Amino acid sequence: MNDMMTPGTTAAQRYRENWQDEIDSAHLYATLADIEGQSPLAEVYHRLATVETGHAAFWEDRMRAAGQTAPPRRPTWRPRTLAWLARRFGPSFILPTLSGLEQVGSQHYDRQTETRGTTLPRDEKSHARLLKTITGSLAGGLEGGNVAQLEGRHRTAGGNALRAAVLGANDGLVSNLSLVMGVAGAELAGQGILITGLAGLLAGAASMALGEWLSVQSSRELYQRQIAIEERELTQSPEEEEAELALIYQAKGLSPDQAHQVAAQIVSNPTTALDTLAREELGVDPEELGGSAWEAAATSFFLFALGAIIPVLPFAFLSGLRAIGVSVLLSALGLFVIGAGITLMTGRSLLFSGARQVLFGLAAAALTFGIGRLIGVSIGG
Repeated sequence: MNDMMTPGTTAAQRYRENWQDEIDSAHLYATLADIEGQSPLAEVYHRLATVETGHAAFWEDRMRAAGQTAPPRRPTWRPRTLAWLARRFGPSFILPTLSGLEQVGSQHYDRQTETRGTTLPRDEKSHARLLKTITGSLAGGLEGGNVAQLEGRHRTAGGNALRAAVLGANDGLVSNLSLVMGVAGAELAGQGILITGLAGLLAGAASMALGEWLSVQSSRELYQRQIAIEERELTQSPEEEEAELALIYQAKGLSPDQAHQVAAQIVSNPTTALDTLAREELGVDPEELGGSAWEAAATSFFLFALGAIIPVLPFAFLSGLRAIGVSVLLSALGLFVIGAGITLMTGRSLLFSGARQVLFGLAAAALTFGIGRLIGVSIGG
């Protein structure tokens, strides 16, 4: 989970940053192992945590050789936050983010002379590949008794729940802040601004919820149709389905004989065969079918409303320039928090991401305020 080094970083700084990255990764993997409990995947995470701890020890030796004192091993705020989210919402909530960070850092050690002749570059690439497989295969944990089954499972829900949560709240905040500032610029009365803001909140949240419901429901209907087609083909042409399944397992690395043996065993049981074909050929989990459309709609509504209520609240208690000022201040704070949430996915600086989010959000609000003022003057004038 290594970040890119800043140009001009000294060797001592680089050792410290590498060391901290490894401590952060070890903390996250240890947390995931603890959450998984006794499942086979827990052992995978334990091994990853052990390897990352070994990497941290490697950089501690380099730090001492450079005359530095190795500080206590403490994770930074980012992995602690991700760990809390994983415990609260499950590993699948953060796995896409963790996998993305590992992909970014997979070649991090290729350019560092200290790691030549060591296993560090290879380990990082291996971790990136493994996390990518886990993220694409699981919806929160490994089922079954063999880690090798991991590559045969697909997560149909897809996407990144953390990313969706952050961007959903961001959409609500920015859009409603722009709306509120637009009508405030037109010098609408405080009560009118409040009503307009609440109307914008409800309209936007309802629109987002409806769009999410249609998206998930359409996906479910498509998956159901595809599974029905697979079931019909399995009944009418079991030999062809067996051959297709064998080719899939050959592509996964099994020998032709092993692939045909596994495929024949699976197809011999119609229920198991349909479930396996849905997962392997379609990438669909028949038990989930993309998740609940109503749950997705409710979540989308809540996240949008959570962001949209921030710029509106001050107008329920204040009026005039004071209400506008407090609204902008609270919105800037909310935008900075959202920017901090984005850094969980990108690994960028907290200050950079937060300030960028505030700048863009307030720029949009200023633009609509200016347009509202022009329209208000034109109509009133």
